[in-house]
Amino acid sequence: MVTHETIAIIQARLGSTRLPGKVLLEIEAIPVLVHIVERLRKANYIDKIIVATSDLPINEEILEVCKKHKIDFFVGDEENVLKRFYDTATKYTPKNIIRITADCPLIDNLMVDELITYYKTNNYDYCGIATGAGVSGENNILRFPDGLDAEIFSFSTLEKAYTNANSKLHKEHVTPYIWQNPNIFNNGVLQSKIDYSKYRLTLDNKEDFLLIKWIYSKLYNVNPNFNIKDVIKLLENNSQMLNQNKHLIGKEGYEEFR
Repeated sequence: MVTHETIAIIQARLGSTRLPGKVLLEIEAIPVLVHIVERLRKANYIDKIIVATSDLPINEEILEVCKKHKIDFFVGDEENVLKRFYDTATKYTPKNIIRITADCPLIDNLMVDELITYYKTNNYDYCGIATGAGVSGENNILRFPDGLDAEIFSFSTLEKAYTNANSKLHKEHVTPYIWQNPNIFNNGVLQSKIDYSKYRLTLDNKEDFLLIKWIYSKLYNVNPNFNIKDVIKLLENNSQMLNQNKHLIGKEGYEEFR
């Protein structure tokens, strides 16, 4: 029985080596993970938001933050993230799942709503925003900034991936089995109208954190629900700030997905 039309599952852990504890670093005195949840709560077409973390003791702090901020959470497998997602979804029995990673504190609720609408209108099995690993091997695609990553897929699509995926890559990253098998799934990509690939807005290194923290310092107190258009306008007017992390563009390790 389907109990939710669309849920968002945020995968989060504290075991990052490049920027330890990044999902709970504070921006404007609020943990990154809480910012992500709050921004997703503004989306019109998400019925429930769940943080999916792992059973390693290090992640206990994530659970405490979720409890404090009344965020639903699920504890699952550390290495087999595909299983963690499937187990989480099975508990909540949704029709559709939005996948979000906890390194995207600038996730845009308007864009997430646009993704959901585009996915449903075209009757896709899977659809992702044109950024990150999912389009790393594609040419002639207009990309959004890295860090706005979101994917949507049906529960039945996730179940097929969970049942059939065998490789370590597919189990660690949830969706590569889906977007690497277009003969099995009807896949779509939500492209930008302008190529924004020169903007790196993901949170993976100290330089990323300093840039994102600066963006929040300029926009958050004026409007906590600022969107990507506000971010782009700010960066266009302060282009020198792009030097903060531009040396990291192209070094994301996406080669393994191609």
